[in-house]
Amino acid sequence: MKYSLFLFLVFCMACKTEADKKIDSPKTSEPSVTSKKQSLQTPDVLLGNLFIDVQLQEIFPDSKTFVDCIAKYPHEEIRVKYDKVKKEEGFDLKTFVAEHFEIPPSISSDFKSDPDRSAAEHVNALWPVLKRASDEVDDGSSLIALPKPYIVPGGRFREVYYWDSYFTMLGLVESNEFQLVEDMLDNFAHLIETVGHIPNGNRTYYITRSQPPFFSQMVKLLATHKGDVIYEKYKEALRREYEFWMDGDHATKAPIKHCVNTPNGIVNRYYDAGDTPRQESYREDFLQIKKVEGGKKMFRDLRSGAESGWDYTSRWFADQKHIETIETTDIIPVDLNDLLYGLEEVLTICYADDAAYVAALKSRMANRTDFLDTYCWNAKEGVYEDFNWVRQRKTGVKSLATMYPLFFGMTNQNQADAVANYVKENFLRPGGVVTTLNHTGEQWDAPNGWAPLQWVTVVGLENYGHHDLAKTIAERWITLNEKIYQNTGKFVEKYNVEDMALEAGGGEYPVQDGFGWSNGVYLALKAYLGKE
Repeated sequence: MKYSLFLFLVFCMACKTEADKKIDSPKTSEPSVTSKKQSLQTPDVLLGNLFIDVQLQEIFPDSKTFVDCIAKYPHEEIRVKYDKVKKEEGFDLKTFVAEHFEIPPSISSDFKSDPDRSAAEHVNALWPVLKRASDEVDDGSSLIALPKPYIVPGGRFREVYYWDSYFTMLGLVESNEFQLVEDMLDNFAHLIETVGHIPNGNRTYYITRSQPPFFSQMVKLLATHKGDVIYEKYKEALRREYEFWMDGDHATKAPIKHCVNTPNGIVNRYYDAGDTPRQESYREDFLQIKKVEGGKKMFRDLRSGAESGWDYTSRWFADQKHIETIETTDIIPVDLNDLLYGLEEVLTICYADDAAYVAALKSRMANRTDFLDTYCWNAKEGVYEDFNWVRQRKTGVKSLATMYPLFFGMTNQNQADAVANYVKENFLRPGGVVTTLNHTGEQWDAPNGWAPLQWVTVVGLENYGHHDLAKTIAERWITLNEKIYQNTGKFVEKYNVEDMALEAGGGEYPVQDGFGWSNGVYLALKAYLGKE
């Protein structure tokens, strides 16, 4: 084993990313994709200098607002006019934008809660507010048109989000909205067919990345209610998504896209195809990189942190404290590889009649389990940690990613018992379980708790017989949700689980209300407790 680790270290260090190029001025070089029905040009390409100027001059407090605006006139016409008039005396950029674009609304922000409704009744009343009908193709919008209705998270999140949707679906199932769940699955299959993968969200500026691959778990969820016909319906889409994540599985020395070769076979990392500022956070990324004289790798690491869904967290920081040390693409995450194990497992069901394919999938599943045991398992403390393949060591960050092997049944009972004890002793808080043990000011660190991680933790604990702890976490999270609802009339994106009197914080924007996955997990955990 020491010899194989030495070889692994040699090829990893030999292929460490090429030297970063310093940046002197903002650049916009997003790849563009063309779907069968819609040209998916990105806002920076369509608007050129206008895009850069609006974002860097902070015309909107939230950088995402501008990329969600709808052009009232053809983009080329607006761009040409801007380049002509911007130097005229008395020109005002904010006025120009208002004259040429429709400003998007904040979804559900004006929804008035009925104080006589229970929290569960409030959530069910919110589904129609968060629901979007099928989209019409609009060349003035960055929205990627979807053929069926869907649920958006709410607030600034005016589009469907990939991994959010699984946890939203948990609640839709409890509300008997099975057709809407299937409509959303149809939309994701449509995105796989037309874009080549499920983007972070159905916006053109998200096409360079995906999000945690929960599509297989969505299919599995609906199949438990509608039968194996669901596996048959989505088998081709599932296989194509798998091919997206495994594109690069021929990697030898240098990693290719999402794939890293190890002594235990191919495993996966988060990897955004872009290496420029995120368009929805253009100013933040550009100034962040300029401050530390970073380069293209840092842009990609920021983008890949967004693909992880945990944007941002000390999990991706070399010093566990500061975003300036971000190195997402150097890290092999526990949760991503568990999710791909889950996708491989569902594919074995879909393609049960293809013995060779199933055998290959099972081999990869075994490799992932072995990798976790060899490189990610901290036996001394009883917790899984992410592995940095460049530094050849665990990252040392303790996070609720440790619950994913239990969620997918990838660990043994002794390891599960150790994880349960570690979570009880270190992660349990008055409002549920905390995301990491580090207080960094980032939103995916302490003191915040997030609905999806409460669900993964509760299910993982139940899978290995830790019912009492699972029940405690569910009860504390529900109590916190209901307390905030009683005080504010809202469900929100994230919660402070350490001090139930305070709002959650951190991140690049204020706490959002709505909120899709909080609503879904709340209903699912209420049902879980009600079935005792």
